[in-house]
Amino acid sequence: MPCSFVFQRELLCYLFVTFQARQINNECCEFLPWLQQKAGTEVSSVLSVGNSAFGRSLYASTAIHAGDCMLKVPYSVHLTSDKFPLEISPFIDYGVGSVSCVAVVLMAEQKLGMESRWAAYITSLPQMDEMHNTFYITLQIFWSEDDLQMISQSPVYKETIEHKANIEKEFFALKPALECFPQIFGDIRLENFMHACALVSSRAWKTSKGVSLVLADRDYDVGEPVMIRYGKFSNATLLLDFGFTVPNNIYDQVQLWMDVPSHDPLYAAKIELLNKHRFPRGTKSDGFNDARGPFIIKEVKSAEGKGKGIPQALRAFARVLSATSVKDLEEMALEAAENDGRLARRPLKNREREVHAHRTLLFRVERMVRDHDAAIKVLQSSVVSVDDTTLFVRRGMARDLLNGELHVLRSAHTWLANYCAALC
Repeated sequence: MPCSFVFQRELLCYLFVTFQARQINNECCEFLPWLQQKAGTEVSSVLSVGNSAFGRSLYASTAIHAGDCMLKVPYSVHLTSDKFPLEISPFIDYGVGSVSCVAVVLMAEQKLGMESRWAAYITSLPQMDEMHNTFYITLQIFWSEDDLQMISQSPVYKETIEHKANIEKEFFALKPALECFPQIFGDIRLENFMHACALVSSRAWKTSKGVSLVLADRDYDVGEPVMIRYGKFSNATLLLDFGFTVPNNIYDQVQLWMDVPSHDPLYAAKIELLNKHRFPRGTKSDGFNDARGPFIIKEVKSAEGKGKGIPQALRAFARVLSATSVKDLEEMALEAAENDGRLARRPLKNREREVHAHRTLLFRVERMVRDHDAAIKVLQSSVVSVDDTTLFVRRGMARDLLNGELHVLRSAHTWLANYCAALC
């Protein structure tokens, strides 16, 4: 499916991402009429664009009931990858992702200025200094290196660095072709490409050709702000992709990576067993090629329960790690073959090894708790002027992210400690 830079997400989400009030101008007031004119049909009879403390906002102009169609947008007005300039297509390596392709389309329309068929929409998009995504950080765009240090203890830091590397790779793959058409793109600069990619990634979704509908999931009174439901996302995802966080986010989670120490006498045998049972594999920022993960830890709501929130695959990995002989590994492989095929999903018969396996996790989580706690204390002790709006907002986001992850880590730590104590 093509990736569409569709209007309905922009209309419904921007009141969260601007964090500053704007005066209602003619372009804002004329946006919905322009969209309707371009679509050639009515797109909404129940919505209006206005201003709020958060910036531009969408309001119910009449009463809306759950299930009502609020917005109907034909595919013809979507800004999509199939609108990629035909002159450039032969020069492009189509290994480039769909987000980058739509970003190129957006850049071409931005170059046209008010002559663009999407000018009314494009001029309403956030400028670089209004974007708070951690996704793109180079050349002081969005989060600077100093800003990112506030979240260096979070896995989001590593994800941001990886995203940065990927987007730079795609830019330099596209740049030679784009530079051949200065009349379409003008000066090709990395920061402009990153800005376009951030706009697309925070607003686009995959869509099939046809009409896109947005339905109300609850009732709205006249004049009430209409907001998008982003989904059950952690602050890590919200910050990385959309540029905002939610205090006390109930969907917060933490990524945890593990690896088999290279000095382990059973290193080769353990790696072979893990590979055979398809344990997730990746590369950590410290360069270990046999890192396993990410394992996603969620809040463990019962300190005495079954440990729901700590992945069974993570506990299984710790049991493999605790093996001290080839026989131990063979017994785990045999048990998996005789049951559902999943490795080390049952408590080890040897209580001492079962405790050792979970203490390994306990110590790892304990270290992350200490690191997060220290990072939060640094944030709390630092003084930021309220006049520095950008840094003030980003410090708040960093605090939300770290506090949420710390809450999850502490819940996992409590359960692991209780589990080990019960076995001793």
